[in-house]
Amino acid sequence: MTENKEMINTGLRGVTIASTKISDVDGAAGKLVYRGYLAKDLAGKVSFEELAYLLLYEELPNESEIAPFEQQLNRERSLPPELIAALHTRPKDALPMDVLQAAVAMLAHHDPDAKKSSREAALAIAIRLIAKLPTLVAAWERIRNNENPVDPDPNLGHAANFLYMLTGTPPDDELAGFFNVAMVLHAEHSLNASTFAAREVASTRAHMYAAVAAGVGSLSGALHGGANTRVMQMLLAIGAVDKVDGYIQEVLDSGGKIMGLGHAVYQTDDPRAHILSPMSKTLGERAGDTRWYELSRDLEKKAKAAFKEKKGREIYVNVDFYSASLYYYMGIPVDQFTPVFAIARIAGWAAHVLEEQFGGAAAKPALYRPESEYVGDYCGPAECSFIPMEER
Repeated sequence: MTENKEMINTGLRGVTIASTKISDVDGAAGKLVYRGYLAKDLAGKVSFEELAYLLLYEELPNESEIAPFEQQLNRERSLPPELIAALHTRPKDALPMDVLQAAVAMLAHHDPDAKKSSREAALAIAIRLIAKLPTLVAAWERIRNNENPVDPDPNLGHAANFLYMLTGTPPDDELAGFFNVAMVLHAEHSLNASTFAAREVASTRAHMYAAVAAGVGSLSGALHGGANTRVMQMLLAIGAVDKVDGYIQEVLDSGGKIMGLGHAVYQTDDPRAHILSPMSKTLGERAGDTRWYELSRDLEKKAKAAFKEKKGREIYVNVDFYSASLYYYMGIPVDQFTPVFAIARIAGWAAHVLEEQFGGAAAKPALYRPESEYVGDYCGPAECSFIPMEER
């Protein structure tokens, strides 16, 4: 056996693989830009419907443009009865992201546009997916709890409709507004793992459903969309502010991670975290129980100081750190945090699939096909010689 060649394991970090007009993450400056607009400037000022329109159509809508777009979303929110029936056959303990990924793929069976290859057909599918994913997530939550799905209400906006379908009770304006802001902030984040997965599948000229199903699968991982679930599990395990110091010391001693701190791109605090944090505080005050917000704040402050002292480096808060307590205060089940991430990120995925397939980036090869460095030459400079079974 010869010594292996040097391993090349970049994880594509620092490797630019495509141009995009959709969004930009400036990690050094801590900026997130949606088609030229700072995300923090849009949060609280636009509806998720407006943001989805911006991502799909490249400009913010005016009043005459947003009204028909909202009407189209309203028309597309319902699920095929056959899909509802299929959800009833799933094991009640199935992982919500697995159910969502399977359901996205099954939606293709009911959409004749999936067989078409035009931009118009892909755009129509994109709008259907943006409309239907919240209904899917809410329907599964109720079905697995032996409750009937709640039909969408055409008089409610996109964010309010999800909370209504999830609980059966229309949310008040403040709660719906906070959820709308969270959806706006989660809608897009450049070429993260799930978006790259969707674009890679789209580059094969697979339809929108296949690309989005790939994105859902990528998002399900604990290091991507699953991180907010793990943040809340961490907070529940710590339980109280007076346990924070001991938890941090345990993490430092074991070389572990504090979920929600650190990011693959940002070299400062994630700008979205500073918008979500005060909303978590407000909902905690509304509930008469601010411990999850207070625990998060204390953990953030002390963990940052400890890492700087013990590790000699800064560590920064990311979007998952405060979205966890925010969603928990909203009454969203912990294992549904990542599906909730998906019902916002579908707008970004869809925009990227459209750009990948119809964006006209002629300089980029149509199909993603990276190279790898083979390091498994265990038989020496020549190829291995086959040895029959009886002689091995």
